[in-house]
Amino acid sequence: MAKGLQGFSWTMLLLFCAIQELGSWATHTAVEGPGLGQSGDPALLAGGRVKRGWVWNQFFVVEEYTGTEPLYVGKIHSDSDEGDGSIKYTISGEGAGTIFLIDEITGDIHATERLDREQKTFYTLRAQARDRQTDQLLEPESEFIIKVQDINDSEPRFLEGPYIGSVAELSPIGTSVMQVMASDADDPTYGSSARVVYSVLEGEQHFTVDSKTGVIRTAVADLDRETQDRYEVVIRATDMAGQLGGLSGSTTVTIVVTDVNDNPPRFPQKMYQFSIVETAPVGTAVGRVKAEDSDVGENTDMTYQVKDEEGVEMFKVTTDSNTQEAVITVQKPLDYESKKVHTVVVEALNKFVDPRFVDLGTFRDQTIVRVSVLDVDEPPEFRPPSNLMEVQEDAHVGSVVGVVTALDPDTANHPVRYAIDRSTDTERIFDIDAKTGAIVTGKVLDRETAGWHNITVLAMEADNHSQVSRASLRIRILDVNDNPPELATPYEAAVCEDAKPGQLIQTISVVDRDEPQSGHHFYFTLAPEATNNHHFSLLDIQDNTAAVHTQRVGFNRQEQDVYLLPILVVDSGPPALSSTGTLTIRVCGCDSNGAIQSCNSTAYVVSATLSPGALIALLVCVLILVVLVLLILTLKRHHKSHLTSEDDEDMRDNVIKYNDEGGGEQDTEAYDMSALRSLYDFSEIKGGDGGGGPGEGGLSRNPASELHALPQWVQSPDLDFSVFRDYICRKVEQADEDLSVPPYDSFQTYAFEGSDSPVPSLSSINTWSSSSEQDFSYLGGWGPRFRQLAALYAGRRGEEDSEES
Repeated sequence: MAKGLQGFSWTMLLLFCAIQELGSWATHTAVEGPGLGQSGDPALLAGGRVKRGWVWNQFFVVEEYTGTEPLYVGKIHSDSDEGDGSIKYTISGEGAGTIFLIDEITGDIHATERLDREQKTFYTLRAQARDRQTDQLLEPESEFIIKVQDINDSEPRFLEGPYIGSVAELSPIGTSVMQVMASDADDPTYGSSARVVYSVLEGEQHFTVDSKTGVIRTAVADLDRETQDRYEVVIRATDMAGQLGGLSGSTTVTIVVTDVNDNPPRFPQKMYQFSIVETAPVGTAVGRVKAEDSDVGENTDMTYQVKDEEGVEMFKVTTDSNTQEAVITVQKPLDYESKKVHTVVVEALNKFVDPRFVDLGTFRDQTIVRVSVLDVDEPPEFRPPSNLMEVQEDAHVGSVVGVVTALDPDTANHPVRYAIDRSTDTERIFDIDAKTGAIVTGKVLDRETAGWHNITVLAMEADNHSQVSRASLRIRILDVNDNPPELATPYEAAVCEDAKPGQLIQTISVVDRDEPQSGHHFYFTLAPEATNNHHFSLLDIQDNTAAVHTQRVGFNRQEQDVYLLPILVVDSGPPALSSTGTLTIRVCGCDSNGAIQSCNSTAYVVSATLSPGALIALLVCVLILVVLVLLILTLKRHHKSHLTSEDDEDMRDNVIKYNDEGGGEQDTEAYDMSALRSLYDFSEIKGGDGGGGPGEGGLSRNPASELHALPQWVQSPDLDFSVFRDYICRKVEQADEDLSVPPYDSFQTYAFEGSDSPVPSLSSINTWSSSSEQDFSYLGGWGPRFRQLAALYAGRRGEEDSEES
């Protein structure tokens, strides 16, 4: 049996290495049995001979072939080939006819293109052996594989970059930082092309890398973030297990050194100086100081505190969380005259201390802060600051209540003047001496009216009233016994007519506006004017109350229905004061049980048992009734006034007054003349005896055009008033006969111009004379209202006379 395939390479050494790795190329001889012959082509078996199968080995081809000639891959050969060229060999499948070509006569296969195993590792093809003349298959088609053999043509690559790692400063040697991995595209199952080892190209002084795993570790123990906070380490990966001729790739790893609290806080200065005025209020910031810390983040968080006793008393230190500064503020009022300079020791310490680095030293620092107090002009100060005084209520006006004292705290020690803030003593009950500060009474005091007085005293510098201090002063009015005791209420008692001796009829108590320190104690007795009383007795119970009892058997209210019992009450003083009160005792009729029935023909029990609520309800009802009565009266009055106004409108004659100034007697358009004519009926006299002709100015004229008498008009002695008398009589007669006239007196006004008035008409319409024939001198006698008119006409007359002359 002939050899099916002969492996061949452009480099014999590489070919033999591949043979050793994969094993010898065994020769497969397949003898087609009866089954295969039956499935074969009948033409191939017509001669009755046995068909012999394919004889070959697996094909290999080296990648990245760079030769000029096609690369020989292998040879396919059939045992029926006698070398006469009657058999034609063909291939089909992946790359057939493009990448792989076959010699139809010899069966040699060549690769015409450069292959890359990283792109495709093998090709699957099918081989056929055909009769050249008939193109029929001489043997069944068979499948074979051409594998691309790997060479070391791909360098390792770091695909997960860029790499950034971190490690805490001062970490021990060998501390793992991070891991890097490189990938090689070569065949890991063939040779060492894909075996990668790691090494450090740059940064080997501080870091190392595991050659197999790629884990980066620290090489020193003194990494200091404050010195260098990041490192750039170059890691190289080499294939072929690092042997000579291997390919390599590199990457840069950034390693950040993280901070630990290994640096204590430090003040840049050992002493700071600040100044502040002595009047600065509590809480005022004096200044800020800050300790520096080379660490970062929370390792720089600090707290500050005052270490010396003097500073703790006068100043307070807080930490500004945003800037990590110490804020020094005033804790107690400052006084330049007492102390001009204060020294404060401020200490800074880390809030978070790492116990691993305690042995490096103390994590705190101190500095001295000097605070200078600046002097200012201060208002006077009250000394001592007592704010309570007492005075007897019977003190005379001008009595000294007490003395207030204020001093100027400044070095100059200016004199002080005093005053009372009158807004707190509007009634001017107290006065104060402006120089000594003595407070005296300005009015008579009364503890019962006002037991306490709160005033404000002002103290100011004599030459600078703007520097003012205020002090609140409470003055207590001490009580004296100046009010006598009085009965608590105007007592009224009742006694039954059939009362028995010793029967209690009333218990009385007293009140006293005074408040003695030892408490009240009152004494009761009957007044001297009641010494001859044999009806009632008074018993002092010794508890500031007294009891009134009957002293006889039975009373008769027909004889005497009221008894007045004067009672004398005395207090305990000093001095002892007394007053007399009267107890009114009424004699009443009672039933068999002693319940009062009536007193003085009035049901006493009703008044006695009438509650305050019932009295209020009774008063409310009375008030509602009064309101209703007033409302009814108001409505009636309003209705009556309405009727009266209607009656007034029904009057036959009304006085209508027009204040409009018209254009003369002939001007009837300025107002409605019919409104006047409708009120007066002159029809009966227009042609009667009472009127003359037009020249006489009789009743033919419109009476509405009333002509008022002029001031210069003088009554003619021969004027006849019979016309007026006859006219008025006719009007009265007419009113008496008119049944529609209301039955009450009426007042009628008649405007009538008499005949032949000596005063000529003021109008120039009806005159035939020229202006030169008229004399207007009489206008001067009409009074001041016509003075302007007289001046105009008199002046015009004078001009006309001058022209004529």
